[in-house]
Amino acid sequence: MNALAATNRNFQRAARILGLDSKLEMSLLIPFREIKVECTIPKDDGTLVSYVGFRIQHDNARGPMKGGIRYHPEVDPDEVNALAQLMTWKTAVADIPYGGAKGGIGCNPRDLSISELERLTRVFTQKIHDLIGIQRDVPAPDMGTNAQTMAWMLDEYSKFHGHSPAVVTGKPIDLGGSLGREAATGLGVVYATEALFAEHGKTIADHTFVIQGFGNVGTWAAKCVHERGGKVIAVSDVTGAIKNPNGIDIPALLQHKQDDGNLKDFPGADTMDPDELLVHECDVLMPCALGGVINKENAADVKAKYIIEAANHPTDPEADEILSKKGVVILPDIYANAGGVTVSYFEWVQNIQGFMWDEEKVNHELKKYMTKAFRDIKSMCKVHNCDLRMGAFTLGVNRVARATLLRGWEA
Repeated sequence: MNALAATNRNFQRAARILGLDSKLEMSLLIPFREIKVECTIPKDDGTLVSYVGFRIQHDNARGPMKGGIRYHPEVDPDEVNALAQLMTWKTAVADIPYGGAKGGIGCNPRDLSISELERLTRVFTQKIHDLIGIQRDVPAPDMGTNAQTMAWMLDEYSKFHGHSPAVVTGKPIDLGGSLGREAATGLGVVYATEALFAEHGKTIADHTFVIQGFGNVGTWAAKCVHERGGKVIAVSDVTGAIKNPNGIDIPALLQHKQDDGNLKDFPGADTMDPDELLVHECDVLMPCALGGVINKENAADVKAKYIIEAANHPTDPEADEILSKKGVVILPDIYANAGGVTVSYFEWVQNIQGFMWDEEKVNHELKKYMTKAFRDIKSMCKVHNCDLRMGAFTLGVNRVARATLLRGWEA
């Protein structure tokens, strides 16, 4: 099942549980605006090349729209639509004043030089500058983009609108980026896990962890779990998978990855089949990479008691049903990985105020937001007698629906 079908299905289930009016339900699903632009740039060798850029703005009932910009060769409109919609519910679950958006350019950033990437980013920004803005739509980095991409966008946007650091988040610190943004998603995942365990009177130190994906989110999650006494017993990324039943020394692994670039030859663990990782014996499984990795083929073999969805949409709805029958507790993506957008919100707030926070305050506020959101989800679970995913979806959809009704949507 593709990302859009799965997101729509979860939304429709939540709408039924909440008893939403069918007209309101339909209007909440339809995106506010879809933008498509041709970005033509000269390459370094002088030839002209054109790329398609787009931005889907899903909903702005609760505030300006917010979401990443990805540079990827196979940018699938359906997936981007699903991710824009997911951002609407995610920001509502975290209770930050945004709606959802998502965008990108269909290119392979590995095939472009730095100067080509800069030209492409600037042309894209020129084409959409009047449709984004501090109170309208605030982009952020995503797959294939980074703080430098945001710096170019900020500079190009500011040529039209004057200095506007709050127009994008995930910027370099020197241009108004927030401290703690780098670690935010991974740390948020760990705060979410702590909130879940606290309810059962347990801590991270009582559990073993398997982490799939060792990019930004996976490395920070592993680091934070390790610092809190949790045992990370297996890790994988695109270069391979490794395991150590006594716990992997995460700081040593991070150093090895930095020096060597891959996990495979790490002396403190044995290599394993990456496909075996998701069904490895453990207490907590954290998928931190791509969507759709837990599906009806492997769900029955998952041995973890908890799945913490650090990636977007890692569990298919079919797998969801198999896992819930087994009694596996799933902490859903629209809550578990909301740390990134929450600290993006803190960055935007700091830029608007022109007053920057220290890292301690950023992390303290992040913990507060993640803990409160978990309590809000649990109270929805009690009211509607549902699992955590539906608790999160009903919470998010209900907040957006209420804002929409209050603003007068039929006029």
